[in-house]
Amino acid sequence: QVQLMESGGGLVQAGGSLRLSCAASRRVFSFNTMGWYRQAPGKQRELVATITERGDTNYADSVKGRFTISRDNAKTTVYLQMNNLKPEDTAVYYCNIHYGLSYSWGQGTQVTVSS
Repeated sequence: QVQLMESGGGLVQAGGSLRLSCAASRRVFSFNTMGWYRQAPGKQRELVATITERGDTNYADSVKGRFTISRDNAKTTVYLQMNNLKPEDTAVYYCNIHYGLSYSWGQGTQVTVSS
């Protein structure tokens, strides 16, 4: 089982930027998709962005044009650059990897955007 470790969360003012990172405990050689999800208090977990090994990306409409997902396949690491942050982006952000029939979640990192 692959373990994921997120970093980079924190407190930022509206309009600011943060960069999240997520590293896998080992390299995954099979085709895989990595992504970021978030969960705000009282709400369900929702997709933020995903990226395949080929670099195909998918974004939630609410973050298009503001967030950019990228990855380093050699390190099985995924990044999320978040610009022009808004108070509604406040949530716990979770990293995910899906490979074959398996998937893993990170422990989550808090992002708080003050108005």
